[in-house]
Amino acid sequence: MQIYYNTRDPRCKTPFGAVSSGTEVSLSIRASRELAVSEAILNISYEFDDEKQYIVMAWTGLADGFDGYTASLPTRNRLGPVWYSFTLKRFNQCDMHIGRDAHAPDGGSVFSRKAPPPFQLTVYEGGYDVPEWFGQGVTYHIFPDRFRRQGLPDPSGLVGDRVVHEDWGDTPDFRPDEKGEIRNRDFYGGSLAGVRGKLPYLRSLGVSTIYFSPIFEAASNHRYDTADYLSIDPMFGTEADFTALCREAENMGIRIILDGVFNHTGYNSRYFNGHGFYPDIGATQSQDSPYYPWYDFTAWPHQYASWWDIYTLPHVREDDPSYMDFILDAPDSVVRKWLRIGASGWRLDVADELPGEFIERLRAAAREEKQDAVIIGEVWEDATTKVAYDVRRRYLLGRELDGVMNYPLRNALLDYLLHKNAEAFATKMETLRENYPRQAFYSLMNIIGTHDTPRALTVLGVESKAFEWPREKRAGYKLPPAARDKAIKRLKLAALVQFAFPGSPCVYYGDECGMEGFEDPFNRRGYPWGDEDGSLIHWYARLGNFRLGSEALKKGDIHYLQAQGPLLVFARRHSRQQVLAVVNAGDEDAVLTVPWDGEGELAHDAMTGEEFQASMGHLSLSVAPLRGMLLVE
Repeated sequence: MQIYYNTRDPRCKTPFGAVSSGTEVSLSIRASRELAVSEAILNISYEFDDEKQYIVMAWTGLADGFDGYTASLPTRNRLGPVWYSFTLKRFNQCDMHIGRDAHAPDGGSVFSRKAPPPFQLTVYEGGYDVPEWFGQGVTYHIFPDRFRRQGLPDPSGLVGDRVVHEDWGDTPDFRPDEKGEIRNRDFYGGSLAGVRGKLPYLRSLGVSTIYFSPIFEAASNHRYDTADYLSIDPMFGTEADFTALCREAENMGIRIILDGVFNHTGYNSRYFNGHGFYPDIGATQSQDSPYYPWYDFTAWPHQYASWWDIYTLPHVREDDPSYMDFILDAPDSVVRKWLRIGASGWRLDVADELPGEFIERLRAAAREEKQDAVIIGEVWEDATTKVAYDVRRRYLLGRELDGVMNYPLRNALLDYLLHKNAEAFATKMETLRENYPRQAFYSLMNIIGTHDTPRALTVLGVESKAFEWPREKRAGYKLPPAARDKAIKRLKLAALVQFAFPGSPCVYYGDECGMEGFEDPFNRRGYPWGDEDGSLIHWYARLGNFRLGSEALKKGDIHYLQAQGPLLVFARRHSRQQVLAVVNAGDEDAVLTVPWDGEGELAHDAMTGEEFQASMGHLSLSVAPLRGMLLVE
């Protein structure tokens, strides 16, 4: 190796990962004397300032045939992604350029005569603080209409042409109506009272946060077409029911996070009022309506901007002063009201569609109302490099989001379990850890399933071509016994990694009991009360309750000890506590040795109680196929 630079090696870069503005970042490279380097230059590009700098690096001496060069990267009064690379000037030869090797598993570099991709350094604001309670706890995601009902609700007189399934086990409607539209008007009647009745069950799983998909009045079963931001949907309950749920949950150590859908409203909302259901003068009734400025009409009243051109979801102008006042700033604004009466935070739907100023003011209003309110964004990619509508977003720089939904974890984890490539998983996760401020990395909502993705158990049990089957076949499909058994073993491994990882493990309702299903609406069936997989629930409960009592899993650093082929081993360490997560995603026994302090010290698997004895500071393990362990002292 003629040139050495590794972003994760403290000899090359300190401190590790993202830094607060003003932090001194030391960068050092080594180049073989054979390259005949005359000068090393650090190239810097500050994206948000549209500025470039070139710094001649100081020579630090010759050691083992390598010349060392070092420089400090200035970060004072800077924010956002900083892109940097190195150029080596050579005596009477072509320059060499050093940049990021996108395929390197360990943060390594690549060098060539043409400039390779630069390295990334995220610079965020000093004082970036997040509520620690969220990232340390376990989250449970409930799709309100499908978790549990108490009695059959009456939909008459409510907004929308609603139909209620009498049979809780029915397949959700998925066929288009006579107009070719899938209207999502079939309800099952899940309610706040139903959730309250299962709070002890959720607590038995170790749950400390409930995240609800939208609960406000709306015409559809998914309720992302908000009709009234200030009212609980009558089929789900009342404001008093919500307050009672929050109070009872708090007594059990459980907080509530709500879904904020602020990019669009429903066509049948009291604000747009497309069908005139509400007595209010909506934007389609009169241009004098107080709600008219909220919408972007191209030809009033029937042509308007909508989310992804879905006419039932008219887009709102988030920068309209009256809309911002209604949602954010007024003393009785939407964000403030629901925090005041019991919620502890918001998850922001389609955060990519919300202006940065809107998110920043939302977070400020939430913190003013409740000091430890948490704000999580729906972002599907790396949130530090996300570009939406040609704008680089500033989600995790200290003023907007506390954390995001960790779709990269979901994708990488399921891919690892299916294709047995632990190295790719570790590489992707370490890239996130480098790019994210530590506060944000430890506040991620770590998902393996949501209402927008196929059920994890189905993904882990079917062949990829199954997703191309006709919807009629996918609607009624269930995994054969052998495939389901293997998928459950894989799901247990996914959950083990999820619960052992920094950030909040988020369980999509029913994943813990073995629910199956392809895409929406097949991933949104009613929770199968009385027909659960008890062994799977037991596994999730052990994970959740172990995490509750483990400072290492709630706060600890993460170190990868092995990530190759089907074997993934990482340690979580905090103070003197250590937990090792060991996973064999392969089809054969694996024998491995992992470090363990102390001669004769015992380690036991927190999942099974099996004990292992250390020798010479190591544990020798034989790990069965599709088995995972959490090793503790």
